[in-house]
Amino acid sequence: MTQTETVNRQLVLAERPKGAPTKDTLRLIECEVPSAGGNQMLLRTEFLSLDPYMRGRMSDAPSYAAPVPIGGVMQGGTVAQVVTSNVDGFTPGDYVLSFNGWQDYAVSDGVGVTNLGKAPAHPSWALGIMGMPGFTAWAGLTQIGAPKPGETIAVAAATGPVGATVGQIGKILGCRVIGIAGGPDKCAYAVNELGFDACIDHKADDFAEQLAKASPDGIDVYFENVGGKVLDGVVSLLNPNARVPVCGLISQYNATTLPDGPDRMNWLMGQILRKKLKVQGFIIFDDFGHLYGDFAKEMGPWVESGKIKYREEIIDGLENALEAFIGLLNGENFGKRVIRVGHN
Repeated sequence: MTQTETVNRQLVLAERPKGAPTKDTLRLIECEVPSAGGNQMLLRTEFLSLDPYMRGRMSDAPSYAAPVPIGGVMQGGTVAQVVTSNVDGFTPGDYVLSFNGWQDYAVSDGVGVTNLGKAPAHPSWALGIMGMPGFTAWAGLTQIGAPKPGETIAVAAATGPVGATVGQIGKILGCRVIGIAGGPDKCAYAVNELGFDACIDHKADDFAEQLAKASPDGIDVYFENVGGKVLDGVVSLLNPNARVPVCGLISQYNATTLPDGPDRMNWLMGQILRKKLKVQGFIIFDDFGHLYGDFAKEMGPWVESGKIKYREEIIDGLENALEAFIGLLNGENFGKRVIRVGHN
């Protein structure tokens, strides 16, 4: 079913998944299109961002943000168009960066909404390279990783929207960059298209040996997106005083038990102590939101000049969002995955 002017389709949380989300995790319902009241505007969703953090919103485990309630609209960043407006600074036809969630229409008072103008060249990029993923890469690397020219950076999920950007910024800053990705096609892309110095397939039986060979001088900055065996392979290669920005742990998001094998916590803490490692988690807008203007001033020219390349997967149809999200958690995406909800 395509988007219409009279029906508001919503994907709501039907159950809290145990392990990986399934086709029963969300339910597609239809309701009336809401009306904007005083000091409000009606937004029609054009693009919906799919991001790994959404898995955490499906759970009611303690986290840095409240979970989606059962029956609630699934959360998510969006690019939308203003349909009607009673909010100063927004007029019908404006594109906006908003937080409509997984639905066709939403009412907003304008708080937290960014006006992108009437005709942005690439509106969906506000959900990727010029939005949260790009900002996450820039801030995590520059503010926590703080790489120096000549140092070695390793980045997991190297062809995803965050990892690909981390690696390219690292090259701009004069570093050696080693990517870690799933499969030879992704690794080839990281080296041949993105300019990484090397990329190691984490699915390879000899992953740890390949990573060590590609890191003859050790690793100074590890941008963590994955966890699991990738983290295991990296930690022993970290140099004294290495920095580890912790952005995500996608290998653990569907876990229902602790990993098999011996408890390695003491080993990891020993590495942190002996090597004086800086390991810092961050929530991008909580910790670095005040730096978004600085990010945009740097990233815009980099993208425009071609110093930063960006790959986007656009999947049509709100009804396909859940399947696309499940695939994202399984590593099926190649670049930033976005749902085209509206008519473009």
